[in-house]
Amino acid sequence: MHPLLDRPKPYILAHRGASDLAPENTLAAFTAAVEAGADIIETDLWFTADGELVCHHDATLKRMTGQTGRVDQTAARRVTALPIQSRLGLRWQSERIPTLAQALDAIPMSVMLAVELKDPRFAQRAWAEKLARLVEARIEQRQVVALAFHRPRLDGVLRACPSFPTGYISVLEPMPVEHSQILGPFWPVLYANPGYVASAHRQGQWVCPLDTRPGKRLAHYLRLEVDAVMSNNPAALRVQIDQLGAAAEACR
Repeated sequence: MHPLLDRPKPYILAHRGASDLAPENTLAAFTAAVEAGADIIETDLWFTADGELVCHHDATLKRMTGQTGRVDQTAARRVTALPIQSRLGLRWQSERIPTLAQALDAIPMSVMLAVELKDPRFAQRAWAEKLARLVEARIEQRQVVALAFHRPRLDGVLRACPSFPTGYISVLEPMPVEHSQILGPFWPVLYANPGYVASAHRQGQWVCPLDTRPGKRLAHYLRLEVDAVMSNNPAALRVQIDQLGAAAEACR
C-alpha cells in the first residue's frame, strides 16, 4: 500500500464514516470523519437494481430508512430519495443514502477510501469494472482499497483491475494470508497469536484489527504496532492514541 507519508501510524480508520456522530455511510458521516482528521474512511457498497453504486451496509433498506425492499432490487432513484431514520435523532432526516460518486466528491484525495464489497456481484468482472472506473484516479494514487470477507469479490475486482489494492477481512484465520495488501483480522486473533502483526509486516502487509470499539484493547494494538485502528468516533480515538503515547513516553 502507498503510505500516508505525512501521517504517523497507527492510521485512524473511520468506520462507515464518523458513525457515532452522524448516521452511518452518509455524507454527513463522511464529512465529520474528514473534519475529525481520519486518515482512512470506510464505507460499504451495494449495486442498486439499475446498477448504481450506493454507500449502504445492509442488504435491505429497513434499518436505515424504515422502508421494505432490498437495495439490489430497488432503483437508484428510490434508494437515494428515502430519508434516513437514525438512532441519533430526527435532525438527520435530511440525510439520504449517497451514491459512491457523491461520496468521492465529499472525501478529499488526501484521505484514503476503503470500500467494503457487500454485493456478491462484485465477484463478476463486469460489475467490478463499474467500481474500478469510478475510482480510477484513486487507484493510480494508491488512495483506495477494496475490502471483503469473501475472497471471490476481491478476485472479481482484481480481474477488472489488477492494480486495485485489496484488503481481506477474516474471522477465523490465525495467520496472515498472502493475497492482500491489508489484513483485517477479528480482534481476538491478535490475542491468540501476538506474532500476527510482525508476520504480516514481514510480508509487507498492513494490519487493521476488526474492532470498531477498541477501548481497553487499544494499548495492546499499539504494542503490536498495528498499522491502523478503526473507530466509529475518529476524534475520540485520536485523543486515546495521543494519551497512550504520552503515558508510554513518560514511563521511559
